[in-house]
Amino acid sequence: MRLRPINLLIALCATAWTLVSAAAEPGPLVLEAKIPLGDVKGRIDHLAVDVAHRRLFVAELGNNTVAVIDLDGKVVRRLQGFDEPQGVAYLARTQTLYVANGGNGELRAFRGTKLEPVGKLALDGDADNIRIDRDQARIYVGAGSGNLSIIDAAAFKKVGEIALKGHPESFQLDGAGSRIYVNVPDAKEVAVVDLAASKQIASWSTANLRSNYPMALDAPRNRVLVAFRQPTTLVAYDAASGAVQERVEICGDADDVFIDTRRSYVYVACGQGVIDVLAPRDGHTTRVARIDTSQGARTAYFSPDLDRLFLAVRASGAEGAAIWVFRPV
Repeated sequence: MRLRPINLLIALCATAWTLVSAAAEPGPLVLEAKIPLGDVKGRIDHLAVDVAHRRLFVAELGNNTVAVIDLDGKVVRRLQGFDEPQGVAYLARTQTLYVANGGNGELRAFRGTKLEPVGKLALDGDADNIRIDRDQARIYVGAGSGNLSIIDAAAFKKVGEIALKGHPESFQLDGAGSRIYVNVPDAKEVAVVDLAASKQIASWSTANLRSNYPMALDAPRNRVLVAFRQPTTLVAYDAASGAVQERVEICGDADDVFIDTRRSYVYVACGQGVIDVLAPRDGHTTRVARIDTSQGARTAYFSPDLDRLFLAVRASGAEGAAIWVFRPV
């Protein structure tokens, strides 16, 4: 059937309007700013935020430094003297920054707005991820060939250790303060730790999946989300039983996963050079967007308080290292 000229014109206008509307509609993440890090080379590891003073801390592993960034858009200070800084965490109650060093296994602490050195603790080598139990004022550091060190925050003293079957990667404390879930890729498992007993009480096999580095807790749905690199898969486990609820294909070289509970989004930062945004649709989790970033940019931090996702982008070619700031929509 041939369209009359007027009908053809209406059809063309409608199509054009649809295309313009689709192009104008923002995605789930909008790049809001790029904060230059200056002359920083090599790998960048974890990040932490001081909400009250609007500061971002960035472990510049390749530089053996930690950048202190004013979130208005510039590096205001650079802490020196580290040995492969990997994990960073900030305890707002005492205004203390903790930095775990992968090279010498030290945990170092800095306090106050001036970040004065407080002290250092010798832990096992490859000290990495840090988590803080704010209610109990305890700090947990993944280190060595298989343990979580327990630190009393007030005394800044090691008070215990939780044995694992391999080096811990990302781990998360549940909201009730009763369990820790730990990625242990060398043992091909997710370990479940009872905090009261300070020991592992369960092991969830990862079967044919390998390299489970990032993890996040989906508290509203009582799930543990684990991202695997081989094959590239996000698995949702029931937090109580460890039963696999669903699997979703994700981007390559995943290193950080975050839950945006306000929008029911899951953000997966990948060294492939993208951020995958997942969301529930028709009873299943599915990818709703893939945001192009930069090759190798795989460490990130999502702050619900600031409602921003911060992505560490390493230097590449003519483009210097920077923190990219994304605003969720």
